[in-house]
Amino acid sequence: MRQLTFLSPGKFEWRDVAAPKLAADTDAIVAPIAVARCDLDLYIATGFVNYPGPFAFGHETIARVVEAGPDAGVNPGDVVVVPFQLSCGRCASCKRGFTNACEAYPFGAAYGLKPTSKTEFGGAFSDLMYVPFADHMLVRLPDGVDPVHAASLSDNISDGWRGVAAPLRERPGATVLVVGGLAQSVGIYAAGAAVALGASRVLYLDDDATRRDRAHLLGAEVAPLALGDGRTADEQFEIVVEAAGYTDALAFAVHSCAPNGVLTSVAIHFGDKTPMPLTRAYYKGLSFHTSRVHSRATFPEALDCIACGKFHPEHVTHRRARFEDAPDAMTDPGPKIVFVRD
Repeated sequence: MRQLTFLSPGKFEWRDVAAPKLAADTDAIVAPIAVARCDLDLYIATGFVNYPGPFAFGHETIARVVEAGPDAGVNPGDVVVVPFQLSCGRCASCKRGFTNACEAYPFGAAYGLKPTSKTEFGGAFSDLMYVPFADHMLVRLPDGVDPVHAASLSDNISDGWRGVAAPLRERPGATVLVVGGLAQSVGIYAAGAAVALGASRVLYLDDDATRRDRAHLLGAEVAPLALGDGRTADEQFEIVVEAAGYTDALAFAVHSCAPNGVLTSVAIHFGDKTPMPLTRAYYKGLSFHTSRVHSRATFPEALDCIACGKFHPEHVTHRRARFEDAPDAMTDPGPKIVFVRD
């Protein structure tokens, strides 16, 4: 079968590899039909993040079931969301909802990201994907939900969702600030999710006009971040999401968080050390959270909100392309590309 393989920054190759086969009654084989480019994928493709190739690429996907074991919980023809992290649904971590740290797999196990776990699990830019524990992993896409609109549920949509959903459950109608940037689509999704979940005010700050326009389409108030022009944290927000990925923006997020507020950093800070104004956070009594998303435990709630018509992640997508265009389009700097199989 065909597989898109990352070789080095800016270099991809379609390779012929062995097709997967069922190994257990709970497993399934799926054919991706819509694959979104994750924010991290862009930075791997451009070399901003140094991931050594070769490895199978792509991990945000909606797929159609091609083959399923008798206990897989899905049937051939079903259209499903495939979480990007592998998890069994049976271990203690999975039962607690910590599906990014399943005990059945190496730490960081994921499709399309071999360097995170040192193990190749295949990628979404392939004719077929092997899904173990499909009875747990796969979730059917509801009727009426466009696979292209939902393609990023596997990772970035759920990543943005978790930054606001749990805090808003505890504080209905709270005010939300999103500091946008490096985790570009994640921050926009967070703003849209906050609007859909009834935040009383959602302010999205970003120096990139295209991303501001996308957040505005989702119902957020928008403005430039403009830290270089002297913006200071004059307003306080009960919930803050930091998606910018650099030190000054993280400090701004801390100073913008109201006393006893919740601050979630969804960006990856790639330096060995990241300065943070912990003294200020201490006196404010902030709850600070940073981690990889628990994809399988998180995305069903976001999917329900898409299905009911309140959340519109399609407004984040700036480009739709064919699978065949992936090698050339992967370095497009826009916030979200969805590749569709003909």
